[in-house]
Amino acid sequence: MKKEFYRLMLGLTNNSFYNSIIKEFTNKRVSKILIPSFSKTFGINEEELARPYSDYKSLSDFFSRELKEGARQLSEMENDVVSPVDGVISEAGTVTEDMSFPVKGKKHSLKTMLGLEEAVNRYAGGEYCVFYLSPKDYHRIHAPYYGTVVRRWALGKYSEPVNALGFNFGKEPLATNYRLVTEMKHDGGRMAVVKVGALNVNSIHPVHVDKAVVEKGREMAYFSFGSSVVLLFEPGTVAIKEELKGKVTPVKQGETIGVWRG
Repeated sequence: MKKEFYRLMLGLTNNSFYNSIIKEFTNKRVSKILIPSFSKTFGINEEELARPYSDYKSLSDFFSRELKEGARQLSEMENDVVSPVDGVISEAGTVTEDMSFPVKGKKHSLKTMLGLEEAVNRYAGGEYCVFYLSPKDYHRIHAPYYGTVVRRWALGKYSEPVNALGFNFGKEPLATNYRLVTEMKHDGGRMAVVKVGALNVNSIHPVHVDKAVVEKGREMAYFSFGSSVVLLFEPGTVAIKEELKGKVTPVKQGETIGVWRG
C-alpha cells in the first residue's frame, strides 16, 4: 500500500495542478518525516548513502541523494561503456533507416529528439540505449565513457509522463519532453547523453557545465523527479551487449553495457 502511494506521489500523473502541489510539498522541510518510510518501502540501502537521514532537508533532497564514494563499481576496462544511471534498460538497439527508434512499441523520431540536423545525421544508424529511472532509484547521471563536451542544448517545454501512462497515451514522450542534450567527442567518434524531463517538472540539474574532458563515471547531472536517459552513439563506434536487447534489464551505474570499438 505504501509503495503504491509513493509511486503515485513521485511517479507523476498527467495532472499539472496535482504535480505542482506534489513538487511543492516534497521540497518543504515537513516532508522529511517521510524519508525513513520511503526508504524502507523501496528497500533503499542506507549503508550506501553519503549522509544520514537526519541531514536531508526534504523528501526531494533525499530523492536526489548522493552515494558514498565506492558505492558503485565502475568498470576499469578501458573500452567498456558503462551505465550512466541506476534503473532499467527498457530498450536497446540500432536507430532505423527512417531515423527512428522504438520504445515500448512506440516509434520515436531522432529528428524530433535532437532537433539539430547535423546531430540527427550523425546518429542515424547508430546504437541507442534507453534507461528508465523509477522513484526508488539513485537519480544522479554519470558519463558513460571518456570524452570532451563539444556542446549542450535544450529542447521542449511541456513534458508528458515517462511512465506507462505517457507511453500509452502520449506522443513520443522521450523525443518531445523537455530534454537536455550533452554531446561528447572521443577519438573514435561522438556520443550524446539525452536527459529527459518528467511531466510538468523538467527538473534536470547540470553538474558538469564546462567543456573540459569528462572522465568515465564522472557525475554530469541529476534529476529531482523520476525520468529517463537516452544514450546515442555514432554508427560503428559501440557494440551494445546483445543480452540487453529485447528485454527489460535492471542495471546499476558503472556496470558495463557495451564496448567502444570506434
